[in-house]
Amino acid sequence: MTKPRIAIVPGDPSGIGPELIAKLLQQDGVQEAADIVLVGDGHLWQRGGAQAGLDVPLNTVTDVSGQGGLTHLELDTIAPEDVKIAEVTVEGGTTSLRCLDKAMDLAMAGQVDGILFGPFNKAAMTVAGLNAEDEHRYMARYMGHDGYHSELNVLDELMTTRVTSHIGLKDVAVNITEEGILKAVNLANDTLLKAGKARPNIAVAALNPHAGDNGKFGREEIDILEPAIRKAQQKQMNVTGPWPSDTVFLKAQRGEVDAVVTMYHDQGQIAIKLMGFERGVTVAGGLPIPVATPAHGTAFDIAGQNKANPSATRQAFDLLVRMARTHRANRGVV
Repeated sequence: MTKPRIAIVPGDPSGIGPELIAKLLQQDGVQEAADIVLVGDGHLWQRGGAQAGLDVPLNTVTDVSGQGGLTHLELDTIAPEDVKIAEVTVEGGTTSLRCLDKAMDLAMAGQVDGILFGPFNKAAMTVAGLNAEDEHRYMARYMGHDGYHSELNVLDELMTTRVTSHIGLKDVAVNITEEGILKAVNLANDTLLKAGKARPNIAVAALNPHAGDNGKFGREEIDILEPAIRKAQQKQMNVTGPWPSDTVFLKAQRGEVDAVVTMYHDQGQIAIKLMGFERGVTVAGGLPIPVATPAHGTAFDIAGQNKANPSATRQAFDLLVRMARTHRANRGVV
């Protein structure tokens, strides 16, 4: 099978993204696993190399079609003097969006099979015109995708997704529905299949303490979660639960499940970050193309100091390559 072609964008130039990508490109097996297109201003990639003390060769092309190996598609989105290390700037947010836009253009044209991006700074993107809750919703809107999509978090071989996300804790219970649970389960199942899992094993976390204790601490498990799980099982998905949320991640840590569907943001985020913050990956699940990024942020406190750890970036790249191969095969490209 022909290697997938991956577009890589630097993320916010004020942070550690360019440095991380420079380090990624030097690691064993990376350039053998995929054809890579660096999308963005050449001086950003050179800056990342200088920050990391590494050489980033720029084989600049004007058309990525038919290109193999490591290439660079030049953009003009920010002047070198406008890159302010460790600062939130409109210019930094603008280059983040424009580089991402170009990568999505390539993907929608079938010229790349997946997108990896360095960490973004949401504040910078917002002042630059993000006009969306986050980059995932921005990408969906840009690509004209109105189907269900959501952020998934990945640690090594474990994936998590959630029924509710960026809402107040007081609003969680009323927003837990059968439909929402089924969408989250389907998303986890489909994404794992694309990542090469033949029959994903998915655990659903309970909402209430002790999984409601037979209704003593709430009836959501009885009235909503259990019926949703039964419906997923009737669709031949390998789903169990609801499991008490204070023990389900012990099962996950032992490798007994491939994914945990949680009911709210911190229910899964606290657990997975404690298990391996420096290896965490975020996947933009449900979009028409595979997209992944390291789960950590721009780390302004260490930006430009050659202290950035590329472990999560490598994990994101490896997962993206697996998903991109499936995406390529599903499109009939050999």
